[in-house]
Amino acid sequence: MPVPEFVVALRARIGHDPLPLSGVIAVVLDERDRVLLVRRSDDGQWALTTGCLEPGEQPADGARREVHEETGVVVRVERLLSVEALDLSVAPNGDQVHWLALGFRCRAVSGEARVNDDESVEVGWFAPDSVPPLPAHQARCLALALAGDGDPWFAGSR
Repeated sequence: MPVPEFVVALRARIGHDPLPLSGVIAVVLDERDRVLLVRRSDDGQWALTTGCLEPGEQPADGARREVHEETGVVVRVERLLSVEALDLSVAPNGDQVHWLALGFRCRAVSGEARVNDDESVEVGWFAPDSVPPLPAHQARCLALALAGDGDPWFAGSR
Protein backbone atom coordinates (compact mmCIF):
# COMPACT_ATOMS: atom_id res chain seq x y z
CA MET A 1 0.00 0.00 0.00
CA PRO A 2 1.46 3.37 -0.89
CA VAL A 3 1.67 5.67 2.08
CA PRO A 4 0.78 9.31 1.30
CA GLU A 5 3.83 11.59 1.32
CA PHE A 6 2.40 13.78 4.09
CA VAL A 7 2.11 10.70 6.33
CA VAL A 8 5.69 9.67 5.51
CA ALA A 9 6.84 13.18 6.54
CA LEU A 10 4.86 13.03 9.78
CA ARG A 11 6.13 9.53 10.59
CA ALA A 12 9.71 10.80 10.17
CA ARG A 13 8.98 13.11 13.10
CA ILE A 14 6.75 11.00 15.36
CA GLY A 15 7.82 7.46 14.56
CA HIS A 16 5.16 4.83 15.25
CA ASP A 17 3.22 6.95 17.79
CA PRO A 18 -0.56 7.26 17.31
CA LEU A 19 -1.44 9.58 14.45
CA PRO A 20 -4.97 10.92 13.94
CA LEU A 21 -6.01 10.65 10.29
CA SER A 22 -9.26 11.19 8.41
CA GLY A 23 -10.41 8.59 5.97
CA VAL A 24 -13.34 7.79 3.73
CA ILE A 25 -15.41 4.67 3.17
CA ALA A 26 -17.25 4.58 -0.16
CA VAL A 27 -20.27 2.33 -0.63
CA VAL A 28 -20.52 2.29 -4.42
CA LEU A 29 -23.77 1.06 -5.95
CA ASP A 30 -24.49 0.50 -9.62
CA GLU A 31 -27.80 0.85 -11.49
CA ARG A 32 -28.88 -2.58 -10.16
CA ASP A 33 -27.83 -1.69 -6.58
CA ARG A 34 -24.93 -4.13 -6.68
CA VAL A 35 -22.06 -3.22 -4.35
CA LEU A 36 -18.51 -2.58 -5.59
CA LEU A 37 -15.87 -4.36 -3.49
CA VAL A 38 -12.11 -4.69 -3.67
CA ARG A 39 -10.04 -7.63 -2.46
CA ARG A 40 -7.22 -5.95 -0.55
CA SER A 41 -3.64 -6.81 -1.46
CA ASP A 42 -2.40 -6.52 2.14
CA ASP A 43 -4.71 -9.05 3.80
CA GLY A 44 -6.68 -10.70 0.96
CA GLN A 45 -10.02 -9.65 2.45
CA TRP A 46 -12.93 -8.13 0.53
CA ALA A 47 -13.70 -4.54 1.51
CA LEU A 48 -15.46 -1.39 0.48
CA THR A 49 -13.23 1.22 -1.12
CA THR A 50 -11.46 3.18 1.60
CA GLY A 51 -8.67 5.68 1.80
CA CYS A 52 -6.89 8.50 3.55
CA LEU A 53 -7.85 12.11 2.90
CA GLU A 54 -5.09 14.40 1.70
CA PRO A 55 -4.51 17.61 3.71
CA GLY A 56 -7.19 20.15 2.74
CA GLU A 57 -9.12 17.65 0.62
CA GLN A 58 -12.90 17.75 0.92
CA PRO A 59 -14.24 14.35 2.09
CA ALA A 60 -16.62 13.78 -0.84
CA ASP A 61 -13.80 14.62 -3.27
CA GLY A 62 -11.59 12.14 -1.42
CA ALA A 63 -14.22 9.41 -1.76
CA ARG A 64 -14.50 10.04 -5.52
CA ARG A 65 -10.71 10.07 -5.88
CA GLU A 66 -10.19 6.85 -3.90
CA VAL A 67 -12.84 4.93 -5.86
CA HIS A 68 -11.39 6.03 -9.19
CA GLU A 69 -7.77 5.38 -8.14
CA GLU A 70 -8.53 1.90 -6.84
CA THR A 71 -11.19 0.67 -9.28
CA GLY A 72 -11.31 2.89 -12.37
CA VAL A 73 -14.98 3.66 -11.64
CA VAL A 74 -16.20 7.28 -11.68
CA VAL A 75 -18.84 7.96 -9.02
CA ARG A 76 -21.27 10.62 -7.90
CA VAL A 77 -21.39 11.02 -4.12
CA GLU A 78 -25.04 10.87 -3.05
CA ARG A 79 -24.95 11.34 0.69
CA LEU A 80 -23.12 11.08 3.98
CA LEU A 81 -23.77 7.76 5.73
CA SER A 82 -21.73 7.81 8.92
CA VAL A 83 -19.13 9.56 11.04
CA GLU A 84 -17.13 7.35 13.38
CA ALA A 85 -13.84 7.36 15.26
CA LEU A 86 -12.44 3.85 14.84
CA ASP A 87 -10.46 1.95 17.44
CA LEU A 88 -6.70 2.42 17.36
CA SER A 89 -5.24 0.42 14.49
CA VAL A 90 -1.68 -0.83 14.25
CA ALA A 91 -0.07 -1.50 10.87
CA PRO A 92 2.29 -4.47 10.40
CA ASN A 93 5.24 -2.05 10.62
CA GLY A 94 4.04 -0.77 14.02
CA ASP A 95 2.52 2.53 12.86
CA GLN A 96 -0.49 3.43 15.00
CA VAL A 97 -3.49 5.33 13.60
CA HIS A 98 -6.66 6.79 15.09
CA TRP A 99 -8.98 6.94 12.06
CA LEU A 100 -11.91 9.31 11.78
CA ALA A 101 -13.98 7.47 9.17
CA LEU A 102 -16.56 9.24 7.02
CA GLY A 103 -18.88 6.90 5.13
CA PHE A 104 -20.51 7.92 1.84
CA ARG A 105 -23.07 6.34 -0.48
CA CYS A 106 -21.89 6.72 -4.06
CA ARG A 107 -23.43 5.88 -7.42
CA ALA A 108 -21.33 4.57 -10.31
CA VAL A 109 -21.66 6.84 -13.34
CA SER A 110 -18.97 5.54 -15.72
CA GLY A 111 -15.91 3.34 -16.05
CA GLU A 112 -15.35 -0.40 -15.96
CA ALA A 113 -14.54 -1.87 -12.56
CA ARG A 114 -10.98 -3.21 -12.57
CA VAL A 115 -7.90 -3.45 -10.39
CA ASN A 116 -6.48 0.02 -10.98
CA ASP A 117 -3.58 0.20 -8.49
CA ASP A 118 -1.55 -2.00 -6.16
CA GLU A 119 -3.96 -1.70 -3.21
CA SER A 120 -6.17 -4.55 -4.44
CA VAL A 121 -5.84 -7.83 -6.30
CA GLU A 122 -9.45 -8.17 -7.41
CA VAL A 123 -12.47 -5.91 -7.91
CA GLY A 124 -16.07 -7.01 -8.32
CA TRP A 125 -19.76 -6.17 -8.12
CA PHE A 126 -21.81 -8.11 -5.56
CA ALA A 127 -25.54 -8.45 -5.00
CA PRO A 128 -26.24 -7.11 -1.48
CA ASP A 129 -27.20 -10.60 -0.24
CA SER A 130 -23.92 -12.10 -1.49
CA VAL A 131 -21.45 -9.59 -0.02
CA PRO A 132 -18.66 -11.42 1.82
CA PRO A 133 -18.09 -10.58 5.50
CA LEU A 134 -16.86 -7.02 6.03
CA PRO A 135 -15.34 -5.28 9.06
CA ALA A 136 -18.12 -4.08 11.40
CA HIS A 137 -17.82 -0.38 10.52
CA GLN A 138 -17.94 -1.18 6.79
CA ALA A 139 -20.91 -3.51 7.22
CA ARG A 140 -22.69 -0.68 9.06
CA CYS A 141 -21.99 1.72 6.15
CA LEU A 142 -23.32 -0.83 3.67
CA ALA A 143 -26.52 -1.35 5.69
CA LEU A 144 -27.04 2.42 5.92
CA ALA A 145 -26.51 2.83 2.16
CA LEU A 146 -29.02 0.10 1.35
CA ALA A 147 -31.60 1.43 3.84
CA GLY A 148 -32.32 4.44 1.65
CA ASP A 149 -32.25 8.11 2.48
CA GLY A 150 -32.05 8.48 6.23
CA ASP A 151 -30.09 10.65 8.57
CA PRO A 152 -26.36 9.99 8.86
CA TRP A 153 -25.31 7.69 11.69
CA PHE A 154 -22.96 9.19 14.27
CA ALA A 155 -21.02 6.89 16.60
CA GLY A 156 -22.04 7.43 20.19
CA SER A 157 -25.33 9.08 19.26
CA ARG A 158 -28.56 7.74 20.63
